[in-house]
Amino acid sequence: MTEAMGRLRASELEDSGDFGNNPSSNLTMGEVIATRFNRRDLLKGSLAVTAITATVGTRALASTTPPTSEHPNPTFDFEEIEAGVDETHHVAAGYDAQILLRWGDPLFPDAPEFDPQAQTAEEQCRQFGYNSDFVGYLPINGSSEHGLLVVNHEYTNEELMFPGAGAQDPEDAGFHEALRERVAIEVAAHGGSVVEIERQPNDRWKVVKDSKYTRRITAETPMEITGPAAGHNRMKTSTDPAGGRVLGMINNCAGGLTPWGTWLSCEENFNGYFWGKLPEAHAEIANSRRYGLGRAAYAWGKFHDRFDLAKEPNEPNRFGWVVEIDPFDPSSMPRKRTALGRTKHEGAAGIVNRDGRYVVYLGDDERFDYVYKFATAGKFDRNDRAANFDLLDTGTLFVARYDPDGSGTWLPLVHGEGPLTEANGFESQADVLIETRRAADLVGATKMDRPEDIEVDPKTNRVYVMLTNNTRRKDDQVDAANPRARNAFGHIIEMMPADGDHAATGFSWEVLVRCGDPSIAEVGATFSSETIRNGWFGMPDNCAIDSQGRLWIATDGNSAKATGRADGLWALETDGEGRGTSRHFFRVPAGAEMCGPFFTPNDETLFLAVQHPGEAEEGTPATFEDPATRWPDFKDGMPPRPSVLAVTKRGGGRIG
Repeated sequence: MTEAMGRLRASELEDSGDFGNNPSSNLTMGEVIATRFNRRDLLKGSLAVTAITATVGTRALASTTPPTSEHPNPTFDFEEIEAGVDETHHVAAGYDAQILLRWGDPLFPDAPEFDPQAQTAEEQCRQFGYNSDFVGYLPINGSSEHGLLVVNHEYTNEELMFPGAGAQDPEDAGFHEALRERVAIEVAAHGGSVVEIERQPNDRWKVVKDSKYTRRITAETPMEITGPAAGHNRMKTSTDPAGGRVLGMINNCAGGLTPWGTWLSCEENFNGYFWGKLPEAHAEIANSRRYGLGRAAYAWGKFHDRFDLAKEPNEPNRFGWVVEIDPFDPSSMPRKRTALGRTKHEGAAGIVNRDGRYVVYLGDDERFDYVYKFATAGKFDRNDRAANFDLLDTGTLFVARYDPDGSGTWLPLVHGEGPLTEANGFESQADVLIETRRAADLVGATKMDRPEDIEVDPKTNRVYVMLTNNTRRKDDQVDAANPRARNAFGHIIEMMPADGDHAATGFSWEVLVRCGDPSIAEVGATFSSETIRNGWFGMPDNCAIDSQGRLWIATDGNSAKATGRADGLWALETDGEGRGTSRHFFRVPAGAEMCGPFFTPNDETLFLAVQHPGEAEEGTPATFEDPATRWPDFKDGMPPRPSVLAVTKRGGGRIG
């Protein structure tokens, strides 16, 4: 997801919060892939380069496993949209994209209407939050037409939100233009929303404003810290000497839903909310550096001591977790599940393993960081919802090593095993989890190109990993068969657990597709030759698998400058002769990023989130007064508003 360090676009993040802070000598994914492919693959690649300009693309050269002759998943059937960039959104012919929820929309019967000229934090706490990212749908009584929508609100763009604000200068440590009330609104606009929705006879969805389930979660909502790190000395602060409670969740990006009906919301780039410096020689300095603290993108520390490193050096350790929330109980306290590790989390998609344990796949969204999974110790109980509420507090966290022969190993991050000992500064499992990245460094995990969302296809057991990009990969880390130095467009990895056992320590892997424009030979993209000009994409970010087992890809970082197209949603074939074929389904307005996506169980509604519409691509930053678009209202004086959409097929039927 966009990092919001200084509110820069994803293509500019090298100079922002995504520092690439991995100092280990572990192999990069590029080095592994380079070793993996043999001379035969190199020859095939050179022939493909010759053919690219004539055929528009290659047929999934990255995969050494031939496409299957059978089609376990249906193929896509819709008319592609044109790739491009303009001020509004576009969806495939025959579909409607309803603006369901906009930033500032009132969620409660007594909540005020949105007034951009007179915002208050109190009002924002009762209105839909800013920059929606993960969107999940939980049916009520099994219905695909009545349920709860859960939405992450990742971060805020003050230059687009507030009249006269302008973009803050990250180098201005004082943030002199930041006002107390504006910061309070930003705090309130973070977090998440729970909204009851119903589909109407005319196929449009409506928000149930008097719902007993409606809830706003903010950066000040009390939360419980659970699992091995709860109560540890490194989690204690002056306002929480027990180390068991924390206020709020921040920068919540992708997420997941559990089979027991809870919402997993993932804290990602928490580092940009802390300013100041740790006291000299403080024990957390190395840990702070590994997570990129020290370059504030928000003025919160000016008014909240807990975001000032000099005043509360342990507070950052209380962020970077997966938060579990029960949407069906608005009085319940969200819980930060420390057993799943502390990283810049992107996604928490899981599957009930064949032995009954629940396995969650996790990405750490930074250049040269890792892919993880967590396997519970206990088993999922289908007949007792409450019995599952603490499943995520006990289990084993693993990090992935990808081997050149196409096999892989899940390396356990367990105190006392291998290098994770007191001699290396890990006195307990709490230390391993608070410093998950360093633990992964030491066990020899494979450095990846920004692992973002990860989803599991329950029909095939395949696991899909979105690797958005890594422009910091150097030439000497790759060779002719490597996915690319300065990997600007990313790629997608397909994984298979050993013997279909997601709790196993072994797996196999392939590169499903290398992204980018296949008509440019130097890019080295590997979409199927059936992919036409509109179908290719770059920078895969979020993904979804519908009930038919089909893969949908949302992107972050496409632009007129980078790819000549806006971000959006693409449908990607994973089976048969069409494997590697991509088709363009939805396009966001200028300056925006595509988030979500999520389907109702019957696949008849697709929920999408449009994040940060109106941002400037380059040059002078966009502002409230001069945004790149005023989508979705297109009214003078009304700023662009991040929104959630409900896509349905005209006349009914499954999406795609």
